[in-house]
Amino acid sequence: MAELKELYQSADWKKEKHVPVIEAPPKAKKGEWIALTVSVGKEIPHPNTTAHHIRWIEVYFQAKGEKFPYQVARAEFVAHGESAQGADTSTIFTHPEAVFKFKSDKPGTIFTSSYCNIHGLWQGAKDIEIE
Repeated sequence: MAELKELYQSADWKKEKHVPVIEAPPKAKKGEWIALTVSVGKEIPHPNTTAHHIRWIEVYFQAKGEKFPYQVARAEFVAHGESAQGADTSTIFTHPEAVFKFKSDKPGTIFTSSYCNIHGLWQGAKDIEIE
């Protein structure tokens, strides 16, 4: 049986449309809010149709020296053009992008995961320094 960690895929987000992209400053000041944007399909758009879409993105932060990460946020994307008239007949679609803020007194790593209903779990990460 595979372990969950073996199911996560990763790649260069500039070449793979499923990888969650983290936009955050490389450094922040201790105790100040850190704004970050997380999205899927930044360089290569993801279709986000009824049949093929990003369902959610999760964001975690693991402070340096901590054993486990903290969950910072979760965004769910639930409008993919579906309606009572059939697939992709609605004009309501969501784009898998979310903006969050968090703060930390310690440097660490931001981890993201996303889920595509066809292509499974994807991950991304970015280090951040705290001054």
